Amino acid sequence: MKETNQNEAVNEAVNEAPDTAEAAELEALKAELEAVRAEAERLKSELKEKEDKYLRLAAEYDNFRRRSREEKEATYNNALADTVTEILPIIDNLERAAAFTDGEKVKDGLVMIAGTVGTVLERLGVEAFGAAGDKFDPNIHNAVFHEEDDSEREDEITEVFQKGYKKGNRIIRFAMVKTVN
Repeated sequence: MKETNQNEAVNEAVNEAPDTAEAAELEALKAELEAVRAEAERLKSELKEKEDKYLRLAAEYDNFRRRSREEKEATYNNALADTVTEILPIIDNLERAAAFTDGEKVKDGLVMIAGTVGTVLERLGVEAFGAAGDKFDPNIHNAVFHEEDDSEREDEITEVFQKGYKKGNRIIRFAMVKTVN
């Protein structure tokens, strides 16, 4: 509405102008006004395109974050399910061993379970460490007892109370050991 009033005012001024110099100046102003309006329309269109592009990019980023979160949750759930699947045979063997009343069969069952546990840990990529005779390493061993014995080597592990476990370079549990010297 404002533009229409301005156009009308310019047209009236051109029509009422007494001399041609003023009319020419008004025509030049009218042409300049049209050029400015055309530039404003172009800039409005460009701004609308940029806003649309920004909104699409923001929506795409939100979708990416949602997908990443869902993939992370799915990865965790899949890893958990895979681990439990590997542990189920151990549980089955424990239940079978508990059903035995003969001490020798229970012992055999426990030996079988220990073998199954080792196999499961191996399939999961978990490695046991910490054996008697190994050199003590404070980065992977937790020395809970220490004794002096000149017949043994310096910083040697003489007894293992709990094995340590690691996956790759990550320590899952430190080995609990007894050292000498």
